[in-house]
Amino acid sequence: MKIYLNDSVSIVISAVFILCILVKPAASDEKRSPTSRSQIQLSFAPLVKRASPTVVNISTNRMVNTRNFSPLFDDPFFRQFFGDRSQLGSRRKKRVQNSLGSGVIVRSDGTIITNHHVVAGADEIKVVLADRREFDARVVGSDKRTDLAILKIEPGALKLPFLLFRDSDDLEVGDIVLAIGNPFGLGQTVTSGIISALARTQVGINNLNFFIQTDASINPGNSGGALITMDGRLIGINSAIYSNKGGGSVGIGFAIPSNMVRSVLAGMTSKGRIVRPWAGVEGQAVNAEIAASIGLKRPIGVLVIKIFPKGPADKAGIHIGDIIIELNGRETNDLEALKFRIATQSIGERVPVKLIRRGSVRQVVLQIKAPPYIPIPNRTQLKGLHPLQGATVANLSPALLDELGIISQQTGVIILKSQRGKVANRLGFKLGDIVLKINGHEIDKVSTLKRLVAHTKDSWKVLIKRGDDVLSLLVPG
Repeated sequence: MKIYLNDSVSIVISAVFILCILVKPAASDEKRSPTSRSQIQLSFAPLVKRASPTVVNISTNRMVNTRNFSPLFDDPFFRQFFGDRSQLGSRRKKRVQNSLGSGVIVRSDGTIITNHHVVAGADEIKVVLADRREFDARVVGSDKRTDLAILKIEPGALKLPFLLFRDSDDLEVGDIVLAIGNPFGLGQTVTSGIISALARTQVGINNLNFFIQTDASINPGNSGGALITMDGRLIGINSAIYSNKGGGSVGIGFAIPSNMVRSVLAGMTSKGRIVRPWAGVEGQAVNAEIAASIGLKRPIGVLVIKIFPKGPADKAGIHIGDIIIELNGRETNDLEALKFRIATQSIGERVPVKLIRRGSVRQVVLQIKAPPYIPIPNRTQLKGLHPLQGATVANLSPALLDELGIISQQTGVIILKSQRGKVANRLGFKLGDIVLKINGHEIDKVSTLKRLVAHTKDSWKVLIKRGDDVLSLLVPG
């Protein structure tokens, strides 16, 4: 099974619509015919009339480079001399790539929420309202980690209809929902279904979400559209479906919860960057083995394994070895749950945290903050004769980690880029590589790294962390 994003390229149909009419039998057990229109017809039409003007169609254009190859390269005789991958006879050409999606108006001033993947790399964005009015749109901010983007159109003096948010934590499995979007570019379409599951995390889309799972039909072009409840409020942004290899629908769609959408809106800066809530704590899910070792009857909560000095968790009195079981009244039974709960709080907010310490349940108050640039990045391009020549490095801080999309609370020095033609580039050092050691010496900051590479060596042993892997590189001097 594979995950397909609900953009204009891949996604499929799945819908459930069930309406039941119950007629109470008469005392004589005789069946009676309905006597009024209300007994015959149940409809979502009034709800759709209120909500549909807030859902927009989005089309994007972007220029991409392609190569036109000579027809001679289709000839097997010609290819035996030059090979299939030869670029002789090719010409660079630009072409326009189009895509379609959906969006939701969330403010009367023309602020629109959609998916990051709908507008990523777009050179031109058009928004069409339900009444067919068309506007140019600009990207206010886009966040790959949550797959959310904020667009803005200029409606002038016109006050646009918009959807109010519903608290996604109030959802229950079995609740009826409607999905509104622009599938296949056909125009606005409404489908219905139920909430099939909550807090889905292992879906391979991003790293900061508890997805809402629904069987409401969502299709190519539905990405960025609205998932609404029966009170006409926005509960999620439709984003992806689960599909088999052939692309056929299996009735499993995913929406980004409204609480995450609100958090991204609140955290968007004027420079288009997201400032996320931060707690300064790192942990791992308590499994059966850990639970047994500390005397828990069942595996619950997140075991604290690292705390940022003087960060919010440290100041709240949370210790390494504590097990966090609730944040703001919501369970945190795995690391993804804890990340999500932190990410959906407001910066500056004080929230209760329930934890287990040495078998006793305790409660502390955690004040959520923005991640700090501590230590100062000190971005530096390294010069000299050594393996990292030409690399631009910086001190790791919570803010820089968040900016780069790195989840772990790492410390040390990170490579931001490597200049083409220089030693670091030729050796394959990449953005995101964290330098751990040089010739056995730990690297805690940029100044330490500069000092260690200042003198020529007979050989260099460089230890780096790349993703979840630790790599060792031995380079002659």
